[in-house]
Amino acid sequence: MRLRAFVFHPLHLSGEGLGMGASNTKRQTTNNKPQMNYKASFDNLTKNVTIGVTILFAFIFLLPIIIIKDGSDNQNAIYTRVAMLLFYFITYGFSTKSYQLTPEEVIIRRLLGNVKIKRSEILSIEIIEKEQMGWIIRTFGVGGLFGYWGKFSSSKLGSMTWYATRKNRIILIKTINNKRFVITPDEMEQFVSDFNSSTIS
Repeated sequence: MRLRAFVFHPLHLSGEGLGMGASNTKRQTTNNKPQMNYKASFDNLTKNVTIGVTILFAFIFLLPIIIIKDGSDNQNAIYTRVAMLLFYFITYGFSTKSYQLTPEEVIIRRLLGNVKIKRSEILSIEIIEKEQMGWIIRTFGVGGLFGYWGKFSSSKLGSMTWYATRKNRIILIKTINNKRFVITPDEMEQFVSDFNSSTIS
C-alpha cells in the first residue's frame, strides 16, 4: 500500500488520510538510508473536536460576510477572523502528520518543522495503557484540534511532551537527559519491534 501525500482539507481526519489497507507501515529508502513510515490516525475525540471547531470557525468567519452586503465590515471583526485563521492553521501546522524511524532517529513529521529524537539518546521505549498514565493535564499545548501536542503532565508518569493523535494508548519515549516524549503511531507493536531491531533493512 502506498502512503498518500497529504493535501490539506479541513476535514481530513488523519495526517496521511484515511485510506484503509492491510498495513499502515511503509518501508522505503532515502539517500541510501532505510526508514520506516507509520501513520498517525485520529481518535474519536480528535475527529469530533476538529470537525466541530472547523464548522464553528467557518460559521463565525463567513457569517459577517453573508450578513454585511455593503462591504462596511467592522475592523475588529476582520482582526478577529484573521486571528482565528492564524490559530487554526498554526495548530494544523504543528500537529503530527506521521512518524518515521531511521537507523539514527525517531522523526515526528509536521508541516511546520519535523521533530527529531536521536536513537542514541533514547533510554527506553514502551507502550503505555491509559490506566498507567493516571490523570493527564495539559500545561501548554493543544488537546483535541488536529491531535494532542505540547506540554502535558501525568499524575503517574510526570511531565512529558506530546506529539500524538490519540490519548487512550501511547508510546512513551524516555531519553538519557530525563525527557519524556509521547507518540501514537497506528501500529504501536510494530513500531516498538522495529525500533528494538538492531537495523532497519
